[in-house]
Amino acid sequence: MAISKKLFNKIDCVKIENVTKKYGNTIAVKKISLEVCGGELLILLGPSGCGKTTLLRTINRLVEIDEGRILINEKDNRDFDPVVLRKNIGYVIQQIGLFPHMTVRENIGLVPKLEGWSETQITEKVKELLEIVSLPPEKFLNRRPKELSGGQQQRIGLARAMVMDPSLLLMDEPFGALDPILRKQLQEEFIKIKERLNRTIIFVTHDIEEAFRLGDRIAILKEGKLIQLARKNELLVNPANDFIADIVDSKKKFKHLENLTTSDIMIPLDKKYFFASDSPTNTVIEGMVRKDIEFGIVMQKEKFLGHIKLQDLYQKNDKNLKHFIKQSMVFKPLDSIALALSMMKEKNEFIAVVAEERPLGILLANEILSRLI
Repeated sequence: MAISKKLFNKIDCVKIENVTKKYGNTIAVKKISLEVCGGELLILLGPSGCGKTTLLRTINRLVEIDEGRILINEKDNRDFDPVVLRKNIGYVIQQIGLFPHMTVRENIGLVPKLEGWSETQITEKVKELLEIVSLPPEKFLNRRPKELSGGQQQRIGLARAMVMDPSLLLMDEPFGALDPILRKQLQEEFIKIKERLNRTIIFVTHDIEEAFRLGDRIAILKEGKLIQLARKNELLVNPANDFIADIVDSKKKFKHLENLTTSDIMIPLDKKYFFASDSPTNTVIEGMVRKDIEFGIVMQKEKFLGHIKLQDLYQKNDKNLKHFIKQSMVFKPLDSIALALSMMKEKNEFIAVVAEERPLGILLANEILSRLI
């Protein structure tokens, strides 16, 4: 069942033409023009206060522009009723904004309920979306936000944005407040979701590594102006100016690859990631949710056994934590990062552990590449 008024069956193009937004004497966005192609993930990147969030919100008219125009499939967005427009555009923010008194099903199904969907239709749609965002419906349908980790809440926020099957998604730093390891994990999951759904996405971030990992093209803003719009390879090879070169660190590339060790690139592990092998699975699940993590290291006294992922622990009712442990590639702190990357590629492994007598940090394949290019 669709929304009461479907504005876009698909997005062919979003055009931002000479858009300006002022707040008193402050110009937040100044004469920005750019075009987003259908099916593209465009990144809006820049430092705090550069205007990227303001520009994003002009598209669904949470912010009204002072000059210029925004065309969606060649139609001015001011010609649409703003409420209807927002129902046709998915919107995901860092703060998520789940209603604490509502269940997951009720949070995701709120707009469909207002649109007159039946309870059966709502439940089926919510189950479908929970599967897409890697949350087993039978375990999460009736949970409330306080029972979810930050990563799980962010997945619910994404599912809610997709519930009306929008052709256009606006995302404002959705992973910015998460634990670094979890943020990388969700980025990887989001890439798969993007490929599956084939939606047009405009994504705000201040993180160049995230921009390179997710974006098809990157628009870099500074002081309300668009400085350069290009694919990442072009930004690396032909930065428009020193500001762009500094942001993308274009002089770095693979210059120091042979001199870097795994300890230079690893994400450090602190004690919150460690779990005893004899801990009951339910206790570990509660601990990971409480600590707001979805990745853990399993130890048998001082012996490292491997790693676990929160989403795996939900897959079956098994009290024995050892049944969920995955073997990890292990490197020494002084091993060459070039060697580690080569071996991870050969084994097709996304994650590896850096350890001496006990684990010190983890390596994520895409994190290595992002920091080196």
